[in-house]
Amino acid sequence: MKPKIPVPETLTDQLRRGALMATECPSRDVLKHVTSRWGMLSLIVLLDGTHRFSELRRKIGGVSEKMLAQSLQALEGDGFILRKSLPVVPPHVEYSLTPLGVEVAVQVRQLGDWIELNLSRVLQAHVQRAA
Repeated sequence: MKPKIPVPETLTDQLRRGALMATECPSRDVLKHVTSRWGMLSLIVLLDGTHRFSELRRKIGGVSEKMLAQSLQALEGDGFILRKSLPVVPPHVEYSLTPLGVEVAVQVRQLGDWIELNLSRVLQAHVQRAA
């Protein structure tokens, strides 16, 4: 039996696998979309189910129409959100999470929960630093 000769990993293989700390890693774009303020909040809201654009905008206080549209488009491109256009007048568009989107939204919600639970400690650190 011949011994297997190791085949060196190609750059394409490395990029496909991802390396978050590497400058050119495509995972950084996904990280940017998922952890942006509006992306994160959109994912959390969509954990409750399908929402129309206007419903999402109402639930996410302070988001502009433009920023919400950009965030949803980026998350859709990453395969986290399903956009469904309904053929009615006036046109309606619904957004929901894909199975992959549910997985990432659960993780993002945990981060959001941690922030909410520890907000007083974070704000105290701000006060201490300012003193």
